[in-house]
Amino acid sequence: MSKMLSCVRGRCALSPRLSCCRLTSAKFHLAVGASCQKSSFKYSTTEIPAMPPCNFKPEEYKGMSKERMMEIRRRNCNPMTMKVTSYKNPLFVHQGHMQWMWDVDGKRYLDLFAGVATVSVGHCHPKVTAAAEQQLNRLWHATNLYVYPSLHEYCEKLASYLPDPLKVIYLTNSGSEANDLAMLMARLYTGNYDVITFRGSYHGGSPQAMGLTSNAAYKYPGATASGCTNTMCPDVFRGLWGGSHCRDSPVQTIRDCSCAQGHCMANEQYIGQLKETFATSVSSRIAAFFAEPIQGVGGSVQYPKNYLREAYKLVRERGGVCIADEVQTGFGRTGSHFWGFQGHDVIPDMVTMAKGIGNGFPMGAVVTTPEIAASFGKGLHFNTFGGNPVACAVASSVLDTIKEEGMQQNSLVVGTHLMTELAKLRETYEIIGDVRGKGLQIGVEMVKDKASRDPLSPEAMNEIFEDVKDMGVVIGKGGLYGQTFRIKPPMCITMEDADFFLAVFNKCIHSYMERR
Repeated sequence: MSKMLSCVRGRCALSPRLSCCRLTSAKFHLAVGASCQKSSFKYSTTEIPAMPPCNFKPEEYKGMSKERMMEIRRRNCNPMTMKVTSYKNPLFVHQGHMQWMWDVDGKRYLDLFAGVATVSVGHCHPKVTAAAEQQLNRLWHATNLYVYPSLHEYCEKLASYLPDPLKVIYLTNSGSEANDLAMLMARLYTGNYDVITFRGSYHGGSPQAMGLTSNAAYKYPGATASGCTNTMCPDVFRGLWGGSHCRDSPVQTIRDCSCAQGHCMANEQYIGQLKETFATSVSSRIAAFFAEPIQGVGGSVQYPKNYLREAYKLVRERGGVCIADEVQTGFGRTGSHFWGFQGHDVIPDMVTMAKGIGNGFPMGAVVTTPEIAASFGKGLHFNTFGGNPVACAVASSVLDTIKEEGMQQNSLVVGTHLMTELAKLRETYEIIGDVRGKGLQIGVEMVKDKASRDPLSPEAMNEIFEDVKDMGVVIGKGGLYGQTFRIKPPMCITMEDADFFLAVFNKCIHSYMERR
């Protein structure tokens, strides 16, 4: 039975306090089942929210039936295709325009997952589409065996967005491939073998990248890349330590903190765990440390503000290079900076990127220093499609569009609004444990109750997930237990779109709580 508590300064009174120190009997602000009586959240739980208008008219769908598509999907597509299919009633996508998608029946959806943080500037953005069409009419394909303008124009442009000495670029087709090559380059350059990543990380699904990835769902019972060691993820919400001003986000955790200004006990504890990894699990000299500035598949997990800066120092002292996986955080998505690593006040030795780099066109890249790049010349590496002329033309147009249309600033403004309003929902509903992120890289972690932090069950997550889709919004899921809703839309979404989602999400959570 729910117990109603009054809200004081955005939190519930009479709640036990949780220090950023580890406490085995630690509790959070709300007792089990509790919700706040008062909330400044402005969206109705009874009315069906109206979808923002859109003046784009999609083509009428005249293709094969949904039944025929599913028949082929089951018979001719690898079973993995069915296994990863979202929704009990799948979404049959026909067309996209900017932040919108239409299904084969003509129903419109607000896309807040962007093909897993991939559609950076909008579906079929007219400027990017025009660039692709222009290049398709000129030259479809050439390889690095030849010299063609679009490759060099793009590499020069991309390099201008990165700080010195990160100026040497190798283009690939995906993030997995980019991380494979980064790991190889790190080992060639340092002469060392061990690579460290965070628990809960995702760095790709190829046999080599699978070694970097630390999530059982993406592991197979066979040989993958060896020499990869996982250290504790400095997750200030779900982890052993955390406080109320640990992370660089408009919204902090609901954990209380007694740390003095400028001091973070949680950070010290997590750095201590990294030192323990150095002492017990790897050789005295290592090859590399991989980290996403904000974990993506792991559930938009953020670290204490100074963690990466201290970790980079420790890694370099042991001969390793620091690699920032910007596959999901790059290209202005975090709002405050163009690259996620800039928010941590660090300069990595290598940066890998993909997804938003091409707005959905297959492309990836490894950017590094001239010295590290030179080590790659110890052998011969050839990539048939890396740096494809059309991919380069598309990616170049993406950079122009982000700048010309102010999409990084839009990510900051709209994303901050989304998180601020979602935090109000957190104070209203017992099952919303955490709201976090930067810009339009947002996670909403769902729990059975705030006191235990136990993940909300997969069945409950799916109920809410389906309801949100049925009301016209597409979001994602992530986290080790699938307990985090991921909001990573095209960076062209508007405040009106954000408010529509907030109203939908509020109604869906309210409906679930009533059913429960």
